[in-house]
Amino acid sequence: MFNFLKKDKSDQVEKGSTLKQRLAKSRQKLGSGLSSLLLGKKVIDEDLLDELEMLLITADIGINTTDKVLESVRQNASRKVLKDSDSLYAFLKEALTKLLIEDNQLNTDTNETFVILVVGINGAGKTTTIGKLAKSFQNQGKSVMLAAGDTFRAAAVEQLKVWGERNEIPVVAQTTGSDAASVIYDAYESAKAKKIDILIADTAGRLHTQGNLMQELEKIKRVLKKHNENAPHETMLVIDGGSGQNAINQAKEFNKTVGLSGISITKLDGTAKGGVVFAISDELKLPVRYIGVGEGINDLKPFNAKKFVDALFE
Repeated sequence: MFNFLKKDKSDQVEKGSTLKQRLAKSRQKLGSGLSSLLLGKKVIDEDLLDELEMLLITADIGINTTDKVLESVRQNASRKVLKDSDSLYAFLKEALTKLLIEDNQLNTDTNETFVILVVGINGAGKTTTIGKLAKSFQNQGKSVMLAAGDTFRAAAVEQLKVWGERNEIPVVAQTTGSDAASVIYDAYESAKAKKIDILIADTAGRLHTQGNLMQELEKIKRVLKKHNENAPHETMLVIDGGSGQNAINQAKEFNKTVGLSGISITKLDGTAKGGVVFAISDELKLPVRYIGVGEGINDLKPFNAKKFVDALFE
């Protein structure tokens, strides 16, 4: 029922996989695709740039980010900085790396309960990500509490409860249909009283076009800030890496409504659309906190820009 709670042989095999292997589909589309495109090419001309443009767009790097990268290529080619396919390959790898925010690690060390508000649409892997985050923090020696703020979906509440029971993590929940802001506020008060290090609050999955539900998120943040102007310390959007360019639209709308501070991208092991990581970083100027590269409990990885690019291009 809950994939992230399973421990089986397939999960053990996955633990031995490298990031390069996990990102095989995106690597084939972007890194290997670029190598094939440039193979045997002697000059950098408009025909090559047209093919390069199509490759970057189909890898879900996005039109705006692709235009920016290609403009930089043209400028450097005209100045003879780029003279052949080898120099172009190295340049593109460096240019894409620069789009990623390197200072992206979540620092939860504060003198108060650190509140992480997790938002996103249904199906993105939000609740599962919360479970994996909780376990990761627990492994670091931090005390954790979960708030079942997805009061619209009974299964989400039960999923958090199962997680809490198995790992001895307290879960604050109310009945289905309860006011989400009230649930999360109660959890915050409890976490503060018990001197819990980290409170992770789930919220109802919603489409960014559902205005009433987006207003509920605003309410949750208002209630928290009324009692602590620093809370939530992190507003994290969880998006499905396989959603490609739709992920960018989601991120823009959530950012407009609730002011995101970080993004986690799930299911990157099962998609060729890993290029969306570059587009999101470039267009929203927000750090990618974590990436999901498998169903196992340890498969939510802190994002490392250099390792990510190396896995795609080497």
